[in-house]
Amino acid sequence: MKTWVYIDHFNGQPAPASWEALGLAKTFGEASAIVFGQNVEALAKTALEYGADSVLLADDASLAVFSPEAFASTLAALVSNSPPALILFPTTSRTRELAAMLAIDLATGVLVDVTGLELFDNQVTATRPVYEGKLLEKTTCSASPQLVTLRARAFPKPTPEAGRVGEIKKVAAVADGSVTVEDFVSGEQGVSLTDAGVVVSAGRGVSNDPAEGFKLVGALAAVLGGAVGASRAAVDEGYIPYANQVGQTGKVVSPDLYIAAGISGAIQHMSGMRSSKLIVAINKDADAPIFQAARYGVVGDLFTMVPALTEAFKKKLGK
Repeated sequence: MKTWVYIDHFNGQPAPASWEALGLAKTFGEASAIVFGQNVEALAKTALEYGADSVLLADDASLAVFSPEAFASTLAALVSNSPPALILFPTTSRTRELAAMLAIDLATGVLVDVTGLELFDNQVTATRPVYEGKLLEKTTCSASPQLVTLRARAFPKPTPEAGRVGEIKKVAAVADGSVTVEDFVSGEQGVSLTDAGVVVSAGRGVSNDPAEGFKLVGALAAVLGGAVGASRAAVDEGYIPYANQVGQTGKVVSPDLYIAAGISGAIQHMSGMRSSKLIVAINKDADAPIFQAARYGVVGDLFTMVPALTEAFKKKLGK
């Protein structure tokens, strides 16, 4: 099966889930990487090291900053010249917009936030969560090419092969003057939530002293090399920026370890972290819904339990 993989990046720094998408594509056969931007030839070479058989590179000043209009127009032109059967995207805020615009341009469909993908006679069957992650559905796209965005950390990341080479084919950019991007402002600090192997989140339970509560949560996340998350309640109260929100209206995460401190476990929050491999809950309320999803639960005050966990991990990890 001829598959293309869009390599999502910000200023040349790739989203790790791009390599997960490339690894999946290789299991279906021939895989070409799509790299757009300015001065991104190094990224194209990295794509070869991660297993791409070839790279379609649009390196142009008009693509210096991400614009879904220009990127979709450029990708649509490539598809028209040499259509693949399948195009994979890592699920990010940028690719959600890009894949949707591309689907309109190509009169096809897009399957979003996919956690499993099977191939039968050049037709993919996608598995994705529905109803806030309570159920999984299997679905297909009857149009062509088939567009799929993959949830981060849902598929294994391949091991790069240093020095691996292949064809890098330079292609033309299709400029779109309808939108001008002036600047980007990133609200997320430290380890990226969507890429993190460990996420430590806090919620309304920090209300007695929000600054101290998130300071404690941040210290635990730092020891574990993880990211800091939050519930919508904490964000709505202004305890922490929206960029840290996990949930249906925030970010969807799938870490190896998710620690929920002072979070009750509302459906909105659960839909954003239900697919975590291991969930640990800390809450003073023994009847909090979060305990139903957790493998390990601690009934206690996060202001006491989180520092204790931090010290225990420091000793265990020799930090």
